[in-house]
Amino acid sequence: MIYVSDTDRQYDLVVWGATGVAGSLVATYLTEQYSPDTLSLALGGRNAERLKALVSDLTRQSEWSEIPIVLGDATDPESLREIAHSTRVVCTTVGPYTTYGTPLVEACVETETDYCDLTGEVTWVREMIDRYHEPAVDADTRIVHSCGFDSVPADLGTLLVQSDAADTFDTTCDMVRIYAESARGGVSGGTLASMVEQFEAASTDPLARQTLRHPYSLAPPGERSGIDPGTQRRPRKDGLRKAWTAPSPMAPVNERVVRRSNALLGYPWGREFRCTEVIPTGPGLKGAAGASLITGGLGLFIAAMSIGPVRSAISEYVFPEPGEGPTAEQVKKGHFTVRVLGRGTTRDGPFTVEAEFGADWDPGYGATARMLGESAMCLVEDDTNSPLDGGVLTPASAIGDPLVDRLRDVGFTATVGRATEN
Repeated sequence: MIYVSDTDRQYDLVVWGATGVAGSLVATYLTEQYSPDTLSLALGGRNAERLKALVSDLTRQSEWSEIPIVLGDATDPESLREIAHSTRVVCTTVGPYTTYGTPLVEACVETETDYCDLTGEVTWVREMIDRYHEPAVDADTRIVHSCGFDSVPADLGTLLVQSDAADTFDTTCDMVRIYAESARGGVSGGTLASMVEQFEAASTDPLARQTLRHPYSLAPPGERSGIDPGTQRRPRKDGLRKAWTAPSPMAPVNERVVRRSNALLGYPWGREFRCTEVIPTGPGLKGAAGASLITGGLGLFIAAMSIGPVRSAISEYVFPEPGEGPTAEQVKKGHFTVRVLGRGTTRDGPFTVEAEFGADWDPGYGATARMLGESAMCLVEDDTNSPLDGGVLTPASAIGDPLVDRLRDVGFTATVGRATEN
């Protein structure tokens, strides 16, 4: 372990991968939202010329007159240790994390540097839990994964529902359903490359296949079991909303993150807590047809991506290259809404609590840049209400309500409806 006191750190925050699509959006957001008087910021990557060009653009568009750059390589552990050594928090957008993420996590644990990312790579997160959770606990270092569209809306939406239920009914919901109601936005080559990595891992590694199939695969070791059957796989009529639903492609990530939050916080929602994410398609025959169409399309895509030669062809000829992403106009025109319904029971009968989480930006980029940037700022300013000082954590378990408040302040919808008895 390399101990560095916070007073010896040169920077508050390093955005690692700042010249990529997501990284440049995070850097732009931070320089627009914060001033050099309140944040000591540096931008990191491996290409000095591209970093200098980004700094030139940002200083023309903001009150920042200069922004330091730090150079390193995701495959060079020593350069990553030097970067981690220089800052209090690292915020990274460099993926696929399965390929490029592990040395940086290791460097942050070694130097006791807090860390956040936007990964949705479940198999890699499982590896980080097994390898680094206990060392991070011992180092009082927070390694916070999935601080973007995967999985802030689902994780914090569930936290809002459960907190409201506890305040109103003095108990929590034993079941939560997350509805990916609407979303409009683009997808970058880097995001799709991360998805390809998941399929590659599952095709060759039995542990990766088990991780993707097991609903409790991100729970702490020794606690990877429970009553939750896991991700919905076929069209189903929803009992809470009286409408048809289809499987959500984000469910394999978000559901496991929410279950991990419950476990890390000491099971405040109970050991029999269940969580499902779905796409609502409406009532009646039209809703049933929509649910069947989505389910069939998702199934065909998964089947195609599970075949090595087909996966390679899609990656090479269909998906955009890493570094390519949505235009600034697409980011501005995007939006998303995630609704979370919780159901619990008191001696007086059942109750429901409803939360809504959304924003008028592209979910994977404009909104994610703000979610990741504010997650990093919570770590910089130690603005959390978490009982945990370290470990491989989730947004709800590492930060909690302060992140909800910050996101509301910058334009997100994050509301909880009045709990009503049914």
